[in-house]
Amino acid sequence: MDPHQRSVEFHDHAAQEIHATHPYPLGPTITPEGTNFSVFSASATRMEIVLFDHADDPRPSRVISFDPVLHRTSHYWHIFVPGIRAGQLYGYRADGPNDPANGQRFDSHKVLLDPYGKSVSVGQHYDRAAACKPGDNAANSIKSVLADLSTFDWEGDRPLHRQFRKSVIYEMHVAGFTRHPSSGVAPAHRGTYLGVIEKIPYLQGLGITAVELLPVYQFDAEDAPSGLSNYWGYDPISFFAPHLAYSASKDPLTCLDEFRTMVKDLHRASIEVILDVVYNHTAEGDEHGPTVCFRGLENSFYYILNKNKATYANYTGAGNTLKANHSVVKRLILDSLRYWTSEMHVDGFRFDLASIFSRSESGEPMMNPPILWEIDSDPVLAGAKLIAEAWDAGGLYQVGSFAQDKWKEWNGRFRDDIRSFVKGDQNTVWSLRERMNGSFDLYKEGNRPAGQSINFVTCHDGFTLNDLVSFDHKHNQANHELNSDGTNANLSWNCGVEGVEASADVELLRRRQIKNFFALTLLSVGTPMLLMGDEVRRTQQGNNNAYCQDNGISWFDWDLCSPNAELLRFVQNMIRVRLNFNQGTEGDKITLEDYLSKARIEWHGVELGKPDWGNDSHSVALTLHNIAVSQVRYVAINAYWQPLEFELPPVNSDSGAAWLRLIDTSLLSPNDISEEGKGSPVNGSKYLVNPRSIVMLHYDDATKDQASIHR
Repeated sequence: MDPHQRSVEFHDHAAQEIHATHPYPLGPTITPEGTNFSVFSASATRMEIVLFDHADDPRPSRVISFDPVLHRTSHYWHIFVPGIRAGQLYGYRADGPNDPANGQRFDSHKVLLDPYGKSVSVGQHYDRAAACKPGDNAANSIKSVLADLSTFDWEGDRPLHRQFRKSVIYEMHVAGFTRHPSSGVAPAHRGTYLGVIEKIPYLQGLGITAVELLPVYQFDAEDAPSGLSNYWGYDPISFFAPHLAYSASKDPLTCLDEFRTMVKDLHRASIEVILDVVYNHTAEGDEHGPTVCFRGLENSFYYILNKNKATYANYTGAGNTLKANHSVVKRLILDSLRYWTSEMHVDGFRFDLASIFSRSESGEPMMNPPILWEIDSDPVLAGAKLIAEAWDAGGLYQVGSFAQDKWKEWNGRFRDDIRSFVKGDQNTVWSLRERMNGSFDLYKEGNRPAGQSINFVTCHDGFTLNDLVSFDHKHNQANHELNSDGTNANLSWNCGVEGVEASADVELLRRRQIKNFFALTLLSVGTPMLLMGDEVRRTQQGNNNAYCQDNGISWFDWDLCSPNAELLRFVQNMIRVRLNFNQGTEGDKITLEDYLSKARIEWHGVELGKPDWGNDSHSVALTLHNIAVSQVRYVAINAYWQPLEFELPPVNSDSGAAWLRLIDTSLLSPNDISEEGKGSPVNGSKYLVNPRSIVMLHYDDATKDQASIHR
C-alpha cells in the first residue's frame, strides 16, 4: 500500500477527529484531551504520523496525515490528535525530494524517530541494515514513545551546583560498571541505571564527587564491526531519550523513571551527574548509512555536506558532522541541554569533539561561534557544568583557546605531558611544572581563571592506567580491524615486560608508577578526572580502542578489588588529601586549590632553590607556604631510575615543628600514604627519594611570620 493510499484510508474513517494547533513546542505535548505533535521539515511535501501497537509491528495500526494547509505553519508540521496517551508508539513518515546531488534524501517509506521524542522502543527485530536501503522498514525500526514527564516524584531533588575546585570526577560507563558477574548487584540490575544505584556506597567510599557517564542518549548499538556491538555509545539517534538497554525493565516509560531515580539517589549521596554528550554527529553515518531521523526530515539543514552535496563532511571520524551553528540544529541542541538539566536534573555536560561547535555551516572554523555563547549564557543552564573536549577529527585542536567564562576543557596536554614525564622522557620537567600549576601557559590568554583545566591521564579512549604501565603497543585484534584502529601515540611504558603477566619486581614498579600517576593528577591545579576501575588496575588487555567490546575487556571486574585493596586505599586517601589539603578537622577542610589561593610556591631541585629545568632532568621539588592555615608542604618528584637525595627546607625551630611524611609512593601500604591527621616523623635535613617515586612532607608552622608569606 503506497503512502497516498494509506492517507486516504485514514481520512475516510477519522479525519473529523484531527485538529490543527500550533507549532510550539516542538515534539509531542500531552494534554488531558490528547497530544499535540510538531516537527520541523522545510522541504517535505507530505507528512504522516504512524502509530504502532508494538515495537516489531510490520505495519502501523493507524496513519494520520497532515493537511499541508491546516497542519503546516512555515517550516513546521503540527497537529493535535485526541485520545493519544503516554505509552503510544509512533513515528513520522516524510515525503519530499530524493535528490542527493542537491542534498535532499527523503524516503516516504522510512519510519522516522521524532527528533524531540523523550522515549524510544526498540524491538527484537531492529535492523540497522534495513534503514540503509530503500523500502519500508516499519518492522525493523526504532519507534518513538509518548512520555508523560509529570508523574515522577523528585522529592525535592535539585542539581548540586558543586564548585569545580571541590570536585573529583569519575568517568564511568553505566553498563560496564556493574555488568560483570562479580559486581554483586542483583542479576536483573547488572548493566543498568539501577545497578549504578546499588554501587553508590562504593563511589562514596572512593571519595569522588561526580560521575561523568559515557553517553546515555539512545544510540545505535549495531553500528560496529560484524559480530560486535557499539559499547561506548558515541553514536546517538536521539538527543532526548535515555538509552533503553540500560533499563532493568526494558520498558520505555519505566526507563525514564529508572534514570531519574539513579540521578536522585546519586544526589542524595552528594554525587553529581555529568553526561558525556554527542552533538557533533549522529548514527546516520555517511551517504551509505541508515535513514533513522534527521536525514529523512531535512538532510541539508542538519548536516554539513561536501561541495557536491551528495556526500557528508566528516570532521568527526564517524561519517557525518552536525551543522551545529545552523539555527535549527542549534535550537535542537539547546532544547536538549535544557531538557536534561530541568527535567532530568543532571548537573553538567562533557561535550564530545566540542570543536565541531566552532565550525560554520560550511565547516570552516569560526572566530566567535554563536552556539558557544548561547549555551554559556542560557539561563536554564546557568548552574550547569560545561566541559569541552576541545578538538575534533578534522584537525581543530583548541585546548587552551576553546571558549571563556564557564567552559572548562579536557586537557589533552596534561595527559600527554604527565605520561611523558612519568615514563622518563627527556625535556619534560618544565612541562610537568606547567601542568601541575594549572597549565597557565595554555590558559593565560584572555585572563582565563585558574582551574580551567580538567586534568586526566586516562579516559575511556586509550589505555587504562594499568595498561599504560603494562604495554608499549596497542593490542586491538579483538576489534576485527587488523589492529589498525586506535592511536599509536600512547606514551606508555611496559616497565620492561609486554603484557599484564610479569615478575614480582616488575609488578612492584608498575604499582609505583600507577600511584605516581594518581598523585600527580590529584596534586595538580585544575579538576581531576579518574577513569572507572583504574583504582583497582582494570585492564583491557592492551586494547586502546575498546568502543566495540561489550564484554569482559571493558567491564569493571570487581574481583580486582581484593588483590588491589592497597592501591584502592591509596587512591581513597589521595582524594581525601586533595579535598582536605590542610589536614584540618572536619570543620575547616579546604581543598588543594583553596590552599594554593593563599600560598607561596618555591621550586627546588635536589638542592634548595635550584630547580633543574634542563633536557636531562627527571626530578623537581616544591615548597608550599600557606598563610591561612600556617602550614608548609614539601613535594619531591623523582622520575629518574636512580634514588636522589633531596635537601629539605629547614623547619621553624621556634615552633618545635618537625617534618612528617604524608606520602611516599615507593613504600608499601600503609606507609605509602598516611591516614587523615597522621604522618611519620622525618629525621635529618635530607630525604632519599627512591627511583620513580613521589614524596610529600608536611609541618605546622604556627609561629611563622605570616606577613611575609604571599602568593
